[in-house]
Amino acid sequence: MIDRIQTNVEDVKKKHSAILSAPQTDEKVKLELEDLMSDIKKTANKVRAKLKVIEQNIEQEEHTNKSSADLRIRKTQHSTLSRKFVEVMTEYNRTQTDYRERCKGRIQRQLEITGRTTTNEELEEMLEQGNPAVFTQGIIMETQQAKQTLADIEARHADIIKLENSIRELHDMFMDMAMLVESQGEMIDRIEYHVEHAVDYVQTATQDTKKALKYQSKARRGEMMDSIEYCVNQTGDHVGQARGELIKAEEYRSKARKKKIMIMICLAVLGVVVATTIGGYFGL
Repeated sequence: MIDRIQTNVEDVKKKHSAILSAPQTDEKVKLELEDLMSDIKKTANKVRAKLKVIEQNIEQEEHTNKSSADLRIRKTQHSTLSRKFVEVMTEYNRTQTDYRERCKGRIQRQLEITGRTTTNEELEEMLEQGNPAVFTQGIIMETQQAKQTLADIEARHADIIKLENSIRELHDMFMDMAMLVESQGEMIDRIEYHVEHAVDYVQTATQDTKKALKYQSKARRGEMMDSIEYCVNQTGDHVGQARGELIKAEEYRSKARKKKIMIMICLAVLGVVVATTIGGYFGL
């Protein structure tokens, strides 16, 4: 369905260009444009509803089976579809906004033809009034060209009113899905944070282990033994901190799958460090 919206958006762009390039309003093209916009709205609401259902199902399953591979796959799919949906709807919104600006430019040029010059701010104020009569004040209707100019101004004004209504109708849905995607991005950032801290702690633990082994090779008795014990204790502390950070990263990974490879590498490094530390300690 998202692909269908994307296709319709491209067709909407073509209709916009056809309407703006035509010397006179083509009612057939305008009706086709309205049908496309209606279909986009209807399909977008269906996509949003389905994504909501998938999200709710995922949240329910997380309480019973957090480590399910199928759950992780569905979460990844949901995230991918949500992002694609927001991207398509963002492009649609951009298309509507661009068409509004082009319609406004057309009105401004037509007003200049009639001898009425307006600034961008004045034109916006006239559009906000929602009354096409404000554009035609002072236009003499004696010539056919003047009548055509008036008809074109009124048609463009009607297009802008419809566009603004469409944008308002889709605004809440767009913001809802955009916030969902943003929250997914924040979760990924949290995973990165905890993985990076885990890597730091593992590297520190590795350095302390090397120091302990170095002292062990030189030590005999007395103060040197204290140095060994201190380094081993420091290693244990850093390994514990690394394990804590990795646990946090793993918890957040249950809500988002990005950076899986980095976490696996950290777990492997941590295993090596722990094994080396224990081996070094019992070797004393």
